[in-house]
Amino acid sequence: MALVPASLDPYVTRGLSRMVRRSVASGLRGVWVRGALPTAGAILAPSHQSWWDGYVLFDLCAALGQPYTVLMTARQLANFPFLKRLGAVPTTQPRPVLRSAQAGAWVVVFAEGELRPAGRLGPLHPGAGWLARKAGVPLMPVALRVVMRGQQQPEAYLRFAAPTNGSGLESALSRELALLDAELHNSDPEQPLAGYLRMSRVSGSQNERLAGLSRLLARVTGDA
Repeated sequence: MALVPASLDPYVTRGLSRMVRRSVASGLRGVWVRGALPTAGAILAPSHQSWWDGYVLFDLCAALGQPYTVLMTARQLANFPFLKRLGAVPTTQPRPVLRSAQAGAWVVVFAEGELRPAGRLGPLHPGAGWLARKAGVPLMPVALRVVMRGQQQPEAYLRFAAPTNGSGLESALSRELALLDAELHNSDPEQPLAGYLRMSRVSGSQNERLAGLSRLLARVTGDA
């Protein structure tokens, strides 16, 4: 039996959405995106090597006003049942996912099927390609990295590739991950990657936010 009246459901859902977005805003330096984003319903097939991945994609959709659905395992939903309010659907229920994509939502399918160690792409399941084909929407490979670089907090980078089909997903996603990793390796770690658009509400890592106060304090104390 629910302890919260049904009339309050929209407020509960809104509060949970804000909680997730505040978590991204406080926990990450920022979220950056590169590539052509889909303009309507699509199946997004991102790499999955960080706890933050689902939150980052939810925050991106919220920032764009884009409906969001994500496939999750029964075990994950048992641990975090509130995520159903934010668009999570069990992997055993493809029909609601198909309807969401056809209605214009971005449906996130972690094709590796589970959280993987950082590094190379793991083996992919065929579900993302099947859903895209059945729904008649694009299948978008998304290279996603949440990394510690030269600031106090991690940074999230998403690199959207051109649409592909199920048979081409592994090679396309591997290629985008390799390109993103090369950009991270060859960049100034204290600066965001060139060519990426900042999409988050985050105002920078905590040490960046305190830099102005630190300079002011140095002038007051004569330490400048």
